[in-house]
Amino acid sequence: MIKRKLIVLALLLLAGYQLFAQQVQISKEQLVALTPEWKGERFADGRPKVPDALLKRMKAVSVEEAWAVMKNAGYGYQVAEGWEIINPDSVLVGRAVTTTFMPGRPDVWKAIDSFGKKQGKKGQNSWPVDILVKGDVYVADQFGAKRNGPTIGDNVGNAIYAKTGNGIVYDGALRDVEGLREIGGFTSYYTSYDPSYHNPPGDLTTMIVGINQPTRIRTVTVMPGDVVLGKLGVVVFIPPHLAEKVVTTSEIVRLRDLFGHQRLREGKYTAGQIDARWSDEIEKDFSKWLNDHINELPVAKEQIQEFLKDRTW
Repeated sequence: MIKRKLIVLALLLLAGYQLFAQQVQISKEQLVALTPEWKGERFADGRPKVPDALLKRMKAVSVEEAWAVMKNAGYGYQVAEGWEIINPDSVLVGRAVTTTFMPGRPDVWKAIDSFGKKQGKKGQNSWPVDILVKGDVYVADQFGAKRNGPTIGDNVGNAIYAKTGNGIVYDGALRDVEGLREIGGFTSYYTSYDPSYHNPPGDLTTMIVGINQPTRIRTVTVMPGDVVLGKLGVVVFIPPHLAEKVVTTSEIVRLRDLFGHQRLREGKYTAGQIDARWSDEIEKDFSKWLNDHINELPVAKEQIQEFLKDRTW
């Protein structure tokens, strides 16, 4: 009887490991259910697909502008700091593909790896790389792993860049940083450097447990499809349903600042008038100024026309 119970228990554990292995990559139905606020286009796997045109406009958004919009919407913990940076003078923008690693455990690693091999996969660190497309940003929680932890060097880095045209946000150690810096547009944020490499099962430091599932980067919960904005040493993760509001708010703030600064230099208004809630007179002047300079401003003409359409001044 005891022997039979042990056999049943072993079978249950094995089934559990197999189920866990199958759930490394989230299903389309689960991903759609976890991102109900997004009403736009999605990738075939269910990941929200923020339009390319919006991503292009996102590059001009400041960290403060993005933070303010998200904070007002109830998302107060979407900013991650404290990074090493590759190409610090460039801006990183793209759609998040999330990956979660955990400290290696032989039995669980073997179950996950065996399932991957049945699907023709090799090397767990390449699984998320295989699904990347243009405009993606590879976002990985590797719990800061260092010695024998790096899953990205210049070979994997080149593969990521070839697929995405982007860099990474990687909470762990990289290797071959010198080679990664030679990839022109590989703007990346990472935790540390170590010359060692990830070589399981002998050096079983990490194992992959989640692809395109919710993950944690610093104190931020990151969802697949979030818009990644990295600049000035800070990374912001913008929920896809707030991306358009973040961009349009930033553009309006930028235009109002340009107008206000010009009028202050001209002496037409005082600092007190510009800093306070604008009067109807100033608002009318602002609308006229937008129309007069519509082809010269650092915001697309189409966006300014859309903004003016809803104004009553």
